[in-house]
Amino acid sequence: MLTIVWDVDDVLNDLMLQWFHHAWKPEHPECTLSFDDLLHNPPHKILGTEREDYLASMDQFRRTGRGLELTPNPGILDWFVQHGQTFRHIALTARPLETAPDVAAWVMRHFGTWIRCFGVVPSRANGGAPVYDRSKIDFLKWLGCGDILVDDADENIRDAVSLGMRTFQIAQPWNKSTLTSAALGSKLSDLAARN
Repeated sequence: MLTIVWDVDDVLNDLMLQWFHHAWKPEHPECTLSFDDLLHNPPHKILGTEREDYLASMDQFRRTGRGLELTPNPGILDWFVQHGQTFRHIALTARPLETAPDVAAWVMRHFGTWIRCFGVVPSRANGGAPVYDRSKIDFLKWLGCGDILVDDADENIRDAVSLGMRTFQIAQPWNKSTLTSAALGSKLSDLAARN
């Protein structure tokens, strides 16, 4: 049985979209950008702010009720309900370590029927915490059992390909992919049928 490694934010949920509409835009009513204008992740330069200010806003949003109760990506959740049992699944996120318990609980609440393993790579130094991995690729090398990576970040996709993994990149404004959740589901179902 093949193992799929799933990115959480902006794949299993729409964190950036929700943050942009419910945190950034209300805090910056002068902002005339749309979500589709966020052509880089992190988007601080496009937003005309410092990286630290963007990160502080995102971290604050993650702790709000809306940030804690994000709706799962409906196309991906539907695929899990219909076909999730045909693969093994791991969730792998890169975010501040102090937010990991909340997102781990979110993953288990919405996808725990299928996802039985959760990994986190701290996205920033956390005073005193040991550094085991500096990137998702380091984690995947250590893990050694992922066959497929589903992610939105160009770097993670490139790195997973270098490990020999199959990859699927969910379309977001900051990447060039056109892969929708529905198309991903079809591709994964086809892959399961061939194995």
